[in-house]
Amino acid sequence: MSISRNVLEEIIREAGALALTYFNDLKKTDINKKAPRDFVTAADVAVEKFLKEKLTTQYPQFGFWGEESGQSDNQNQRWIVDPIDGTHSFTKAQYFWSISVALEIEGDIVFGAIYVPTVDDYYCAEKNKGAWKNGEITQVSNEPDLGNSMIATGFACLRSYLEDNNLARFCRIAQKTTGQRRFGSAAMDLCMVADGQVDAFWEQELNLYDVAAGALIVTEAGGTVTDFKGNEGIFPKQILATNKKLLPQILPLM
Repeated sequence: MSISRNVLEEIIREAGALALTYFNDLKKTDINKKAPRDFVTAADVAVEKFLKEKLTTQYPQFGFWGEESGQSDNQNQRWIVDPIDGTHSFTKAQYFWSISVALEIEGDIVFGAIYVPTVDDYYCAEKNKGAWKNGEITQVSNEPDLGNSMIATGFACLRSYLEDNNLARFCRIAQKTTGQRRFGSAAMDLCMVADGQVDAFWEQELNLYDVAAGALIVTEAGGTVTDFKGNEGIFPKQILATNKKLLPQILPLM
């Protein structure tokens, strides 16, 4: 795989700097809705355009799939990009949003990076080579007991008005754990599992661009990524990320 982690970090950090120019002056940022509960801003569009231009110029052999612009060129080998994961948080001037970039080759995620510009945290992973946070190796937590754990989730399913809305699942799991969090960016949630800030995360009814990079970062940091039945792989409609030790305890509650 002929990519440079350093070059990619430079591009993604530049995209983060661009996003911050909008974030720091939200009065001038157009905020619209793609659907009744689904926001899009001028920042989403501008950041994705920047990443598409930079990535496809640097690596013309790869196609592109962005949340806002859709799919183009070679979809067998492609960048998968969420320009602002956590757009609603972004529009409220909250810190919980991130930029997610993954490279997929023939259905296999081989590189992932997530940048959180508000706190300047940069996570990345390369398949079979490890995961890093700000240049240092990162690993999942060692917590063995669900009762002592902190978990995170999200409610994209509520936005879609689905009958299976995660509320019952959340109530079951929350009662078995010590701490519960809902940050609003699945990409950030997965990074928090990867560096041990939370011990497990699950969500449903997401898209591949929400989780592709984060899932690789979790597995390369020593964690597991499965569906709600324990099948390994990236399943955006049912994603469960754990520190591995908690998987047998949390699966029956799914």
